[in-house]
Amino acid sequence: MENSVSLPDRIVQWLRQYLEAAGAEGFVFGLSGGVDSATVGALAVRAVGTGRVLAALLPCHSLPEDLLLAQRVADAFGIPTVIIDLTPVYDTLLAVLPPSEHPLAAANLKPRLRMTALYYLAQSHRYLVLGSGNKSEISVGYFTKYGDSGADLLPLGGLYKTQVWELARELGVPPEVVERPPTAGLWPGQTDEGEMGITYRELDRVLTAIEKGDLSGIDPAVLEKVRRMIATSEHKRRMPPIFEPG
Repeated sequence: MENSVSLPDRIVQWLRQYLEAAGAEGFVFGLSGGVDSATVGALAVRAVGTGRVLAALLPCHSLPEDLLLAQRVADAFGIPTVIIDLTPVYDTLLAVLPPSEHPLAAANLKPRLRMTALYYLAQSHRYLVLGSGNKSEISVGYFTKYGDSGADLLPLGGLYKTQVWELARELGVPPEVVERPPTAGLWPGQTDEGEMGITYRELDRVLTAIEKGDLSGIDPAVLEKVRRMIATSEHKRRMPPIFEPG
């Protein structure tokens, strides 16, 4: 029975099936030093071996710790890496764009540049791009449209963040990566939970309650916040609407 197969093995089988169907040779992904991308890398290696996986380290005004932890993950799983410093590209692009009062306008350039680099690498190697988005983030729109959401496959897209932590430990992701406060590295000191205004554990509890249709014990204010996040980000989970002239 399918449920008798472990979760990692089911994801690995899924990755292999899609790779074969696409006629691709392997996988490329962005390795950030965070738990999600580390887990994706571990799964990719299990699926096709180290010779058909490439981890791209894509610093862009990033902390030195990001590169150190990313390389530690790559070393732990034997994943080949390429380092592409996007900082000068980001600076040049920002210099020719008109100023914006919205800080996310500039911050979101980073994941969109990373997506561009990943697809360059993917086409160069005939690989598929693996994204690291999880169910918690996808559900409330905590991702950059056409940035980190730009991928061919999302192996963690059906798992809540709390499930990703468990899976990461099972796969042997270094503890310092698993326990690191989640951050998208958009600006100094930025953390996912601080930006969202809710912890992942609380978010997962609410999302699970909504999914099961049992809202008992859920704070009404928190429930309203999460529902608002889901509603306002709906456009990010859909293909662009097409006008039909009739």
